[in-house]
Amino acid sequence: MTQDVANRRKFLTGATAAAAGTATLGFPSIVSAQGPISMKWQSTWPAKDIFHEYANDFAKKVNDMTGGDLKIEVLPAGAVVPAFGLLDAVTKGTLDGGHGVLVYHYGKQNALALWGSGPAYGMDAQQLLAWHKYGGGKELLAKLYASIGANVVSFPYGPMWTQPLGWFKKPITKSADMKGLKYRTVGISIDVFTALGVSVNALPGGEIVPAMDRGLLDAAEFNNMTSDRILGFPDVSKVCMLQSFHQNAEQFEIMFNKTKYDALPAKMKAIIENGVEAASADMVWKSIDRYSKDYEEMQTKDKVKFYKTPDSILQDQLKGYDAAVAKRKDNALFNEIAESQRKFAQRAVKWDLDNNVNRRMAYNHYFAPKKEKA
Repeated sequence: MTQDVANRRKFLTGATAAAAGTATLGFPSIVSAQGPISMKWQSTWPAKDIFHEYANDFAKKVNDMTGGDLKIEVLPAGAVVPAFGLLDAVTKGTLDGGHGVLVYHYGKQNALALWGSGPAYGMDAQQLLAWHKYGGGKELLAKLYASIGANVVSFPYGPMWTQPLGWFKKPITKSADMKGLKYRTVGISIDVFTALGVSVNALPGGEIVPAMDRGLLDAAEFNNMTSDRILGFPDVSKVCMLQSFHQNAEQFEIMFNKTKYDALPAKMKAIIENGVEAASADMVWKSIDRYSKDYEEMQTKDKVKFYKTPDSILQDQLKGYDAAVAKRKDNALFNEIAESQRKFAQRAVKWDLDNNVNRRMAYNHYFAPKKEKA
């Protein structure tokens, strides 16, 4: 073998090894060695509800951004565990993750209701999420979950719009009209409505309309125009009361089993965290489009009558909420979270109310019927 041939072979062997090394660097070793990471999730929503669609929207964003290296499959409520059993299932690893709301875990620790169940000291859902990310809420939630042994990583996201007071047999004109009604709600709202003399039954979304149809409930609230329409509320009631303080600042929760999440490559965790925020923004835009369409069609096609909840009822809700908070004076974590929210709300809501114009004037200018000239 000549020296030139030997040198050429040595060069080619080195180039091949270098190319292989470069290819290896291009993909996380966990993926190249084991293939795509698969996760089995469940939502707390019926398959037909727009909320389950939101869960799938998030999963698709993450699946796409990882190039298929992570594959999240989202099953509907009840596929593996009941809706209210999601936290336990994710903690134990029965499920790798899930999509729901924090208030569904209210029975584990009442303080979880502070992420969306109640007036949030005047904050809307965007402001509550701002408190969560920048005002200490994230750290407090991690502390809360650790205190109850929940092996989860939680991402509150997806700010919801003010939820209706609910669906009734006839318009509600004063708090006394609600006394004795069998009514569905969840979280600390249970205490708020109980203070109004209501008999409360906490049910997951898919069970509400059947309960109303069978007479087990006289009235109920769930969430929004699209979900309520899909779930069949207009089939059992033609009266919906709009505006309420019982859940005017709620958001969704994306939850991972902590052991499973911690084992992910750093790059994949970054994709998930940014995917949460991308899905949050997209959810808001989609909800504006879909909820407004269903609000219009429930009036024109379903013949539903919408009424504004009287201010006297709203004021009684605030009093009821204050009484519910006072009953938790021995829950140190509840009070720590509530005080953190109060401090953030005092600053953020004042800025909002002082700074942002009331859009009713502009809407009326362009769309209100013009008065006939004399």
